[in-house]
Amino acid sequence: MIRLRGFKMSELKNLLEDKRKLVDKKATEYRQVRDDWNSRTKDHLTVRNNLNGEVRELIINVRSQRELREEKNGEVRDKKQLRADCNKVVRASKEKLEELRGGGQQKAAPQQDGHRGRREKKVTVHSLRRDMQRFEREFEMGRHTGKNEKKIMKKMKDIRSQIRSMELSEEGNEELKVVREELRVAMEAQEEAHIEVTRAAEEAQQAHELMIVWNSEVDKKREEAEDAHRRLRRSKKEADQAHHHYIVSIRCLHSTQSILRSIRGIESGSAPSKSAREEVADLMSKLMSGETLTTEQLMELQRFD
Repeated sequence: MIRLRGFKMSELKNLLEDKRKLVDKKATEYRQVRDDWNSRTKDHLTVRNNLNGEVRELIINVRSQRELREEKNGEVRDKKQLRADCNKVVRASKEKLEELRGGGQQKAAPQQDGHRGRREKKVTVHSLRRDMQRFEREFEMGRHTGKNEKKIMKKMKDIRSQIRSMELSEEGNEELKVVREELRVAMEAQEEAHIEVTRAAEEAQQAHELMIVWNSEVDKKREEAEDAHRRLRRSKKEADQAHHHYIVSIRCLHSTQSILRSIRGIESGSAPSKSAREEVADLMSKLMSGETLTTEQLMELQRFD
């Protein structure tokens, strides 16, 4: 019976065979773990790339809304200037109308102070109509009841009479009619300009609010993409580690198989074919030198017996 440093050849053979099966099992497990992590890596890579694509699209939307907001803000400034010009025309028309209604003497004479030292406002058709509207609103709100109601009703009657009287006195004044028409046109232009300012301001605000929403979505998607990237790095690290263990197992397996082949050769008086030895030696040489072998080549080493 052949012995090798205290071991019977058969005992050593059985021991190595058990170790070979164990290492072969471990190599298979590491390969499966590696392939599983590689599969996860591909999934994480796809998710991360898709999220990064969404982030890029959202950033384009943010930029678009920002540009729209700036455009609308510029429009607001232009419309405000137009409205300011209309306000000047309205004021000039009102002043001209008041001058015509009050006569040259009233224009030259300063306004008289009231009994409390306050300047008395000029009475115009416009101011009378404004007072009438105020009293009508107060009546609708129920502010005037009882004796006060009769008092206000009489005041409103007087205001109507005063308005009719002033309008009749203005009917024969052609210049006054022209100025009133100018004022009407100016006030329409003023109102239209104000509407345009409001519209542009609302559109600018909408663009700003949408930009904020897109910005929030960018932050959210970017965070998801970063999380996917972290998972990608972890899965790649785990796959690399499992692959490293797989390579070590293949080396151990090959060493064990080489010893077993030598023992069988001694027992049978034969040896593996030269071509098989050369093929395995070539693969192991590449593996030991750090070269990358394909999965098929590694599995061939694992199967070689």
